[in-house]
Amino acid sequence: MAEYDAISKRLIQTYPKDIVHFALGRDDIEVRAILETEQPKVEMHRTDSLILVWIDGEEALVHTEFQTTDSTDTPMPIRMAGYKIRIIEQYGLPVYSFVIYLRPNAGRRDKGRFIQRLPGHRFFVQYKVIRLSEIEGQDIVAGGHHGLLPFAPLMKRPAGMASEEWLRQCIRRTDDVSLDHATKVDFLGGLALLSGLVYEPSTITSIISQEGLMDAIMRESSFAQYLKEQGIEQGIEQGIEQGIEQGIEQGIERGVRERAIEDILEVLEVRFGLIPAHPFAAPIAAIDDLQRLKWLLRAAVQVDKLDEFQRLLNGDA
Repeated sequence: MAEYDAISKRLIQTYPKDIVHFALGRDDIEVRAILETEQPKVEMHRTDSLILVWIDGEEALVHTEFQTTDSTDTPMPIRMAGYKIRIIEQYGLPVYSFVIYLRPNAGRRDKGRFIQRLPGHRFFVQYKVIRLSEIEGQDIVAGGHHGLLPFAPLMKRPAGMASEEWLRQCIRRTDDVSLDHATKVDFLGGLALLSGLVYEPSTITSIISQEGLMDAIMRESSFAQYLKEQGIEQGIEQGIEQGIEQGIEQGIERGVRERAIEDILEVLEVRFGLIPAHPFAAPIAAIDDLQRLKWLLRAAVQVDKLDEFQRLLNGDA
């Protein structure tokens, strides 16, 4: 999910104040510096953001991690405990830590704490969990924190509003914001790619085209340029504009595919107690055909036994 990490990190570096105010729920915080988390001395190569702030009369650090899915290789509580201890060791400052989950199904089991209960060796680390699907998106669209607008399509839409209309409103609001042209185009490009976590690619590209914004995003968005540089060579050979457009579409489609895989595994977990390390997980994650994934998701909901799903997964009648 490198593209989503790149988008989130770029946005937080461009508008750190908006992210800090959103995470802490306060507007009286002064952002003093964005710290480079990829320097060898920090030893935190996977950390998304570390921001130096002035809060309640003292310097502190705001540490933010963006997650598209649940952390399976190393559980998030363990990762966050390690990050927080290394930050304190390096800087000797108080730390406010956050995990922001982008995808609706992610982070449901994350309780925001790591606890070791060994007698005489107890250890407790706490952090705040933010699931964007539980945030009222209208508050962001109507508010003044422009740096959060690309994330708005992932948030809860107003009651009674259709999902496509909500996406259109988010795009229009972003286009209406008083920003310099380059920043606005970047915001729209980031919004288009992030929306792929919850919307079909055809829906996103259709609305962007209807709003007359596709050409600017294709030609000028740094996020489209990022995708192009990540190896979308076939499209580039056919022309820069077509290559960037293909890059956007492929980035969106990857998000839809990974969301479908996550949904299948979650249904199997809820219905049959499937664990992430189960042998089913790897072959499901390797499927590229989005239509087959959608079919398997319906099967996961409908079958009575896990053995029945296994036969369908293996292609047996």
